[in-house]
Formats: sequence, structure tokens, C-alpha cells
Amino acid sequence: MDTEAVRSFVRAAELGQLQQAADELGVTQQAVSKRIAVLERELGVRLFTRSARGVELTLDGQAFLPHARSIVTGVDRAIAAVRPGSRALRIDVLGLRSAQAVVLHDYWRSHPGTDLDVVTLRVDDPRVAAAAVGTGEIDASFRTVTDQALLPRDVRMIHAFDSPLELLVGPRHPLAPARSVTPAQLRGHRIWIPGIAPGSEWSDFYDQLAADFDLRIDAAGPHFGDEVLLDVLADSADAATLVGERDRYLWPTNHDLRRIPIVNPTPAYPLSLMLPRTNPHPGLDAIITHLGSLPRLPATAWRPSWAGR
Repeated sequence: MDTEAVRSFVRAAELGQLQQAADELGVTQQAVSKRIAVLERELGVRLFTRSARGVELTLDGQAFLPHARSIVTGVDRAIAAVRPGSRALRIDVLGLRSAQAVVLHDYWRSHPGTDLDVVTLRVDDPRVAAAAVGTGEIDASFRTVTDQALLPRDVRMIHAFDSPLELLVGPRHPLAPARSVTPAQLRGHRIWIPGIAPGSEWSDFYDQLAADFDLRIDAAGPHFGDEVLLDVLADSADAATLVGERDRYLWPTNHDLRRIPIVNPTPAYPLSLMLPRTNPHPGLDAIITHLGSLPRLPATAWRPSWAGR
């Protein structure tokens, strides 16, 4: 069924004049007449009777009108749900417990009227997320293409904020009593980060972190989820992992896990925001302003060489 024919029928029924309906819809009266005639043939009934005063609904037309209105309303809502500027601001984050999601939640709490749709693209390659921004599937993505030459032409990338890293260990780990640790103190310890995907931005990050500080980062095994990782840490005397300062992790009280700041220097994961070069969603300006208000890193912090390029 042609939804524009249904829309023409509804406006003609409400206005009682084909010409007025045509003027409102931005088409000719002949186009409205043709649309309604096609609709009547499809339904097998007459919807209007014509008179010198205009058009009047038949009994079938009266029965069809409320359903036709529902069709038009549904179509308008469906269009609004996917059209940038009219639908909710759709932003991709790496995970709903990630620092990006936490920062967006903090923003929403201070701006509760914001129509925000936080989504997670199930992809590891940031170039796929960049392509989704370029096509308008999402309005922005907290991902980083470490080689900006690989960004689509219609997508730009700005620095969003930096996420200082912390060491997460169980109570049996040798570093568990420490109030802070340095990267030098992490040498020789097993830092377990399962499931690092080749070609991902975090793969580039951890490769450079390990090389610069001579760290042993173990990416062995699939990642079965945060709960399994936390269970392993709670029982292990040698496994540790790295988490972002703002990342949200929850575990049973009896796990007794410890989040230990890393200092001198503090390694920080640089987070970028990819957005369209032209016609970005109007809600992005306020998000970018909020990101600019977040605390900055101390000058002694470590960031990978590609950060901020």
C-alpha cells in the first residue's frame, strides 16, 4: 500500500477539498486524485463521493479513516526514529560499563531532557564504526582510527577525553596491599587482558604500552565476559588486569578485588569521538562541550604516540 496515497486520503478527508490537500502536500490536485483512485482500486471500495463543495467520505471511507490516520502516524514516527536531527542522538560506545558510557550517563543526569540513544556496535575494527558514522547509521562513535589517513572523507575525529588506567587485582596478588604502583613495578607481573582483537585500537594501545614499559601483557584465551574475568582475578595469586579509572565494574563483596592507581607516569587510554564533517546531529555540540569540561591529565601522564594526531 502506497503510504503517500494514504496520506493524501487522510488530508483530503480532513480538509474536504482535493485542492487544499494538494497545496498542503506540495503536489498537484491531479496527483492527489490519482493517488486516491489507486488506493480505491487496491481496496476495492469507493472512499469519497464528489460534489460541488468538494469531497465527502463514503461509509467505507469513514471506516477506513481512523486506520489510515494510524498508518500515517506510524510512518511519521518510523521516519523520525531514524532521521538525524529528529530522532534521538545515537552514540556508539565500546560497552555499557565503559568510561564512555559512564561519561554519557553523567551528562544525561545533568541534562535529563536529552533524547539520547546509547548503542554498542558489535565490531572491533574502528573503521567499521567510522563507516557507520559516515552513512548516518549512528551520529557519533567513541572509537579511534589510529591512522587518520584511513578515516572516510566525510568523517572527522576529535579528542574526547583520556581514561587513566588502574591495576585490578585479587587479595592474593603480591601488589594487592599497594596504595599505588608505578609501571616499573608492573614488570614481570602477568597482566591478563583476554580477547584483544587484532586490528583494534586497543590492540595498538597495549602493544605500545607493553613496548614502552617492558610489560608482560597476556591476551591468551577468549574473553568470556567481565564476570568470568573478575572471578579469575579473585582466586589468582598472579593474574592482574588493567581497567580505566571511570570504567564501571561490579563484583561480589567476597571477591575483595583492589583497584590500584598507576602513577609516575599514569598510563592513559586516549578516547576519541568520530562524527560527520557536515550536518552533524544538533545534539552533539552540547556533548562536545561537556567532554571539554572533564578533568585533564597531569603533564607526566603517558599516552601512545598516535594520540592527538
